[in-house]
Amino acid sequence: MAEKFTILFVCTGNTCRSPMAAGALQMLLEKERPGRAEVVSAGIAAADGFPATQYAQEAALVWDVDLSGHRSQPLTSELIRRANLIFAMSERHHRQVVRLDPTAADRTFLLKSFPDDSPDGEGVEDPIGQSLQRYNQTFLEIGEWLGRHLQAIVKRIDESSDGD
Repeated sequence: MAEKFTILFVCTGNTCRSPMAAGALQMLLEKERPGRAEVVSAGIAAADGFPATQYAQEAALVWDVDLSGHRSQPLTSELIRRANLIFAMSERHHRQVVRLDPTAADRTFLLKSFPDDSPDGEGVEDPIGQSLQRYNQTFLEIGEWLGRHLQAIVKRIDESSDGD
């Protein structure tokens, strides 16, 4: 079987935005393209092995996304090389991906700017330290953008397997 199409979400600490986004997209892709994609997340300033925040876990349950098994990991060149598609939560995250691996520039996007690969644009605000209501808003915002991009993401998955 062909290697799975890998999608990487990048944020700062890898305990809020990127795990919520990865969990939501994995759930959507299991309906659209079961078993064809792997969705992972990492943080530019993440420590290894921390769970998603309690509020991130609670917010994700809105879509029945279970983040209880998530453990944070730092962004590495290896993760970037493995990824077919990279979504950054902010301009800073986008720039750090490209700094670590300049060859990733054409497959790295701000979540809200996809498919424009410019590092400039609107990011997803970090809810860390804020209320559950703010986390819920962040999760719904991420979900809205994933919904807008889902067919384009699926198309990339399909195109990658056409070359196998």
